[in-house]
Amino acid sequence: MPHAKILLPAQCRAARGLINWSQGELADRAGVSRSTVKDFETERHALHHSTERLLIEAIEAGGVSLIASDEAGPGVRLKRPI
Repeated sequence: MPHAKILLPAQCRAARGLINWSQGELADRAGVSRSTVKDFETERHALHHSTERLLIEAIEAGGVSLIASDEAGPGVRLKRPI
């Protein structure tokens, strides 16, 4: 079974920065409320697994790869154009 991706608040903020999206734009693309994104990024609330999946899918569709945590820590990077 593949390891499920985990989105951290800092990764979410960084991903939006790479693609120049506001919290509202990410929320619209993921089909969630802006307050959900805001509360997650400010670590006010954790995400439900289904909401996390929606945010990850929107971020990846926007052109950002999420990098899993290793000894260097988690991160984000722009996907290479095909």
